[in-house]
Parts: sequence; structure tokens; C-alpha cells
Amino acid sequence: MIEHLPTWIEVLFLITWIITIGFFYQANGKPKLLTSVIILWSILHSILAYIGFYQVTTTIPPRFALVLGPAILLIIYGLLPKQRAWIHTHRDIRWSTYLHSVRIPVEMVLLYLFLNKMIPELMTFEGRNFDILAGLTAPIIGFLYGRGMLSKRILISWNVIALLLVSFIMINGILSVEFPFQQFGFEQPNRGINYFPFVLLPAVIVPIVIYTHISDIIKLRKELAEASN
Repeated sequence: MIEHLPTWIEVLFLITWIITIGFFYQANGKPKLLTSVIILWSILHSILAYIGFYQVTTTIPPRFALVLGPAILLIIYGLLPKQRAWIHTHRDIRWSTYLHSVRIPVEMVLLYLFLNKMIPELMTFEGRNFDILAGLTAPIIGFLYGRGMLSKRILISWNVIALLLVSFIMINGILSVEFPFQQFGFEQPNRGINYFPFVLLPAVIVPIVIYTHISDIIKLRKELAEASN
């Protein structure tokens, strides 16, 4: 854990993690096994971060690859044609859209991590991070779509834009860590994600957000294609 960091920031982040998993659970037909796997995955990385495993950033390959590599592979696996039947059958678009509102507390946490010199300014909405726009609009978009006041095409466009926003800041965040290939944030590197509980941002929250965007786009596009036939 980060010394001298106000406890409420860590509590807020853990609550955000719980809410993210809760939204995911509701949006995907309440899958108990998958949700249990996500929780176990979270516990594993929390333990590794707590004992300081990810604070060593000079190894090649970086230890943080244990966070990013499996998460990317799981996203790819979840989007394979064989797995898409689950998306089309169980996905509740309203809940999956509301899920993205978790970006609001995430942005608050990132701001205070910056003020405590644990991440660079570029990772906040005062820098290059415009991802908060997706969080602020998610409840509105979800409400309008649920009431039938928003078309699938508009929802697809919103998902594409929001996906680009989260991907952009994720790449900037990775390139700001003190890895051998660091490109940004040299004066104040991205150290916060190496600590518990903030390791859960790249390990769990961001992968869930990215997967949800892509899978919603796939589902909505299929529904549009079926409606036009």
C-alpha cells in the first residue's frame, strides 16, 4: 500500500472495483463461475502487489506482463466466435452501458494519485485523460437506450468513441511506468498501479471495460444486421 495516501482514496477505489464486478455480473446474465474467477484473479494480483512484487520494474520482460498478458488473452478468448453466443444470449445492454459510469470514481482516484505524486498529470482529466466523458455520459446513454429513445447505431458510435478513449489513456499509462521502454511521465512516473489496491485498475477494471465495449459493439451490429434482413 502507498504510504501517506489518504485511506478514503483506497476505500473509494475498492468500492469502485466491487461496483464494476457487480455491473458485469448483472450485464452478463449473473455468471457465478466467471465472477468467481474474476474475484480470484483480483485476489492473486492484490497479494502480489501488496508484497511489492510489481514494484520491481527493471526486469525483462517486466513483471507487470503478468497483469497485462493474461488480461489481453482473456479478452481475445471472450470475443472468439464460439464465445459470442453467450454475449448474444445473456448480455443486457442497459447494464453493460451503466457499467461505464465507474470511470467517474476512477478519474477521481487518478486525480488524487497524481496529487500524491504516484502518477503523471497526463493520466488525469487535467492532462490527456478524457475518459471521464464516457463515464459522465454512460448513465444518460443507458437511460435513453433503455427507454427506446436512442438507436442502436448511436449506441454503437458511443461505444466506439468510449473504447478509443479508454484505449488511449491505457497506452499512455503503460508508457508512463518506469519500464525500459518508458516514453512519458519521466518527472513523475506512473507508480501507483504497482501498488495494492490500484493494481486492480489494469488487472480487472480496464479489461472489463474494454471487453464490454467490444462485445456490446459486436452484439449491436449483429442485431442491426438481423433487423435489416
